[in-house]
Amino acid sequence: MRGVLYDGTRTDVVDDLEVRDPGPGEVRVAISAAGLCHSDLSVVDGTIPFPVPVVLGHEGAGVVEAVGAGVTHVVPGDHVALSTLANCGTCPECDRGRPTMCRQAIGRPGQPFTRNGRPVYQFASNSAFAERTVVKAVQAVRIPKGIPMPSAALIGCGVLTGVGAVLNRAKVERGDSVLVIGTGGIGLNVLQGARIAGALRIVAVDANPAKEAVARRFGATDFLTSTEGVKEILPTGADHAFECVGRVELIRRAIDLLDRHGQAVLLGVPPATAEASFRVSSLYLDKSILGCRYGSSRPQRDIALYAELYRDGRLLLDELVTETYPVEDFEKAKADAEAGRVARGVLTF
Repeated sequence: MRGVLYDGTRTDVVDDLEVRDPGPGEVRVAISAAGLCHSDLSVVDGTIPFPVPVVLGHEGAGVVEAVGAGVTHVVPGDHVALSTLANCGTCPECDRGRPTMCRQAIGRPGQPFTRNGRPVYQFASNSAFAERTVVKAVQAVRIPKGIPMPSAALIGCGVLTGVGAVLNRAKVERGDSVLVIGTGGIGLNVLQGARIAGALRIVAVDANPAKEAVARRFGATDFLTSTEGVKEILPTGADHAFECVGRVELIRRAIDLLDRHGQAVLLGVPPATAEASFRVSSLYLDKSILGCRYGSSRPQRDIALYAELYRDGRLLLDELVTETYPVEDFEKAKADAEAGRVARGVLTF
């Protein structure tokens, strides 16, 4: 079985992986497409520490191949989008509708794969860069068969994170002003989340002027190549500022550009030891700094919702897929992503 393996030093497309059968409460999925997200690159460059060897990938869609005992919500042949939340479903956080806070879903990497008889780790409880993977049943969300797999794959991370940060975490309201710093895969989804929420002014900031057209397509009403011009558009500041790059100086700018009662939502991932600073007195007008894990999403609800918004023409997916690559071209896909040449590259099997 083919898959993209990172051994701590390099990434390789290997063809001798094996994956076990699904156990009780599990599903085996034949992956059709998987988005290459910067979180995958962050494992390779060390920004996200992770045990190795590991099969990468966490943003995928495919066809259910087999189900374990007790699984009833999907059957073989169903098309599914995969989430990364292997939450338990029974703890207080899950019961309160906060599966992203389930402690069973954080820092417990499994090893459903083997190579040459040796166990291989699963990234983000998912490992979508493999021809087949085994996930918890709660991670497999049935989607309509008419959605193209490369587009469906992106729902499980980029869309859940970006749109979810707007609708679930920040709870942007109709008429609000929104600042989005960084218009990569996450930033574009924040933009369209703000559009769906009914934000009145949506200011996108990206150092690359070539990104203006796509940013406006996803919902930006204004586009800047620097945060320096934000106050000319929003003189009193933004109601919501989303930092989607992961640089501490941009986190500071997001906070500084808030209006009274504004919220800065941190979505970019700086190095694990990074520290950011801000002027404490600037927060006393009811301003907030919000962390956000995975769009504060509830995948069984949200993935189905976003699939319907896509079918209704209100949520863009096809436009996110900049280019598709056969899995054998992983290195080219990785290079294009690192250079910022694609919003989202998708590997296909």
